[in-house]
Amino acid sequence: MTSLLVLGGARSGKSRYAQKRIETHCGAMVYIATAEARDDEMAERIALHRMDRGKGWKTLEAPIDLPGAIKVASASSDAILVDCLTIWLSNVMLEGISIPKARDDLIAAVTTCSVPIGLIANEVGLGIVPDNALARRFRDEAGWLNQKLAEVVDEVVFLAAGLPMMLKP
Repeated sequence: MTSLLVLGGARSGKSRYAQKRIETHCGAMVYIATAEARDDEMAERIALHRMDRGKGWKTLEAPIDLPGAIKVASASSDAILVDCLTIWLSNVMLEGISIPKARDDLIAAVTTCSVPIGLIANEVGLGIVPDNALARRFRDEAGWLNQKLAEVVDEVVFLAAGLPMMLKP
């Protein structure tokens, strides 16, 4: 595996699956976290993720500059796990950053990454049509981001109920 995109719904087993895949590589592993602890519940989630990973991981926080973090991590590690692209996209949208440019920068970082990289994203387009313009835009942008990344990565896996379904190759 050189590059892997893991998609699925909330609590589908994406993180666990991607982590196990990345842990098959020897050497230094970097976990790039995009979430920020803006409330107690999110802080608890982040703490649980850190415990699940264990001490073999170095954590790099990148709520906005994910492409830069991938470049830094690829220079100092043997494998990278990014969790999660959906939160990163939300952060980019809330900051008013150009989504096409951010998406292109991310794709460039992934395609030039010199170490194996796993990317985790929610598949948000499987539910009902959101009732407001911002949520519809987010759903659309997330879908386009997932499509663009699926084109350039080596493997794409969809998880449902903890079961992986290979989409690519």
